[in-house]
Order: sequence, then C-alpha cells, then structure tokens
Amino acid sequence: MTNVFDKSFGRQAFGLDPANYHAARPPYPDIVWTTLRERAVMRAGIDILEIGAGTGLATQHLLAAGPRRLVAVEPDVRLAEFLGEFLPDIEVIGLPFEDAVLPRAGFDLTVSATAFHWLDALPSLRRIHELLRPGGSVALFWNTFGDVGRSDAFHEATKHLFVGHQVSPSGGGTMDLPYGLDVTARLNDLSTTGFAPDEPVIFPWTLTLGPIDVRRLYATYSNITILPVDERERVLDGLADVAEREFGGTVSRNATTSIYTASRA
Repeated sequence: MTNVFDKSFGRQAFGLDPANYHAARPPYPDIVWTTLRERAVMRAGIDILEIGAGTGLATQHLLAAGPRRLVAVEPDVRLAEFLGEFLPDIEVIGLPFEDAVLPRAGFDLTVSATAFHWLDALPSLRRIHELLRPGGSVALFWNTFGDVGRSDAFHEATKHLFVGHQVSPSGGGTMDLPYGLDVTARLNDLSTTGFAPDEPVIFPWTLTLGPIDVRRLYATYSNITILPVDERERVLDGLADVAEREFGGTVSRNATTSIYTASRA
C-alpha cells in the first residue's frame, strides 16, 4: 500500500461530527458478541478495557454484558466527551492509549473495535499483555468495507473520486489486503507478544445504503476527513450523485467483520 497517512492522524480523524459518526457507522454484527460470549472472554463481573472506543458503538455492548468496571480510552477529546455523555456509567480517558495511566494486571479483557490499526501493533500488544491478569483475554475486531475478495460495483464506480488521495492504515477500499483481514499478520502479532490466539472468525455481509446514507457514512472515513473542506465536499457530493444516478438510489457495499481473540499465555 502506498501513500498511507501517518497513524497519528487517527487521534483526530473522527471527531468532526461525533453525532453523525455514531448514527452513520453500521453496528457490529451479532456474531461479534456471540463469539465473545461463547469464548467466555466477555462475561459479567469482569474488568474491561476498551482502546479507541469512539462514540461507543462497541462499548454499549460491552457494558450490557455487566462488567464490574469498564474503562474506555479514546484519544479524540470530542469523541471522548460524546462517549461520556452517551454512557455516563463508564470511565472515559480522553488520551491516546500510549499516554493513558492504567493499572498493571488490572483487567480481564481488553477490546479494540476497528481501531487497532491506528496503533503500533507489537508495543501495544506487549502493553496489553502487561495490563491483563493471568488468564485474561484480548479481542480485536473490525468492520472492513470494500474488501477485494468480492466484486463491488459501487466501489468500482467511485474509484475515480479518490485518485491521488492518501489512504488509511486500515487498508479498506484499496487493492492491498486490509489490515483487519490480514489473518497471518494479526495472528503472528498476537503469538509474538505472548498471546495464545484462537481461530479467527471472518464474517462477510452486505450493507445497503441510500444516497444520503452513503454521504453520511463516507463522511466518517479518515481518508475523507483528512481532505481540505472543499475537496471533502466535492467527493461526498460525487459519491451521493453516483449512488442516485448510476444505482437508482440503492447501493450495496461489501463488508467483512473479522474477529481475533487470544488469551494471555
């Protein structure tokens, strides 16, 4: 993948409009929560740390599991403020994970939902290992859009709008293997840092959108928010126009959810 913007941009990429982010991003499929429950990594009475919690799309499900304590780390203060208002019963730390002061061996489960690609994997996983109690677990999962394994007519019809643009470290929508779908690399990262990974779950699904939905969803993407305002609006208008004119107002986008769980060896 070429022309990838710096990971540090992830600390400010998504807070332009927290309410739109929360409404436009699709929920995680039920298979995420079923997998975490079946593997007993998400259960009542435990202490959970979430890294890159955003507006709480995953956090609300973690809280519903009945943890004793839930700490959410979110580097964008705008998102952190939204999250604190949305879920006032959790502890929100508005700092990057690298800077957050957290208790060693203080958690039973650490989660990162479509956020871990913004971190340096090996040092972050080593720190997570230290923050987990013996027998604790880590769960990393992603909703990835525009994967290359299936044809995606809307992606092909709109590629011209992104020519010359920088791309996200997530790799979604590029010709490279997206970060969350690079199974070999993700399992190697976990094994290298002292975790015993489980068999990953890869779940393909389809997201159906209208022109307004397309505009709102793409407005939350980091490769859009990094653009100057005029260019950002041009791309968003172009996406909505293609959805209306070429797809009759109904767009189907490929999506794949990948789930990686591992125990602290």
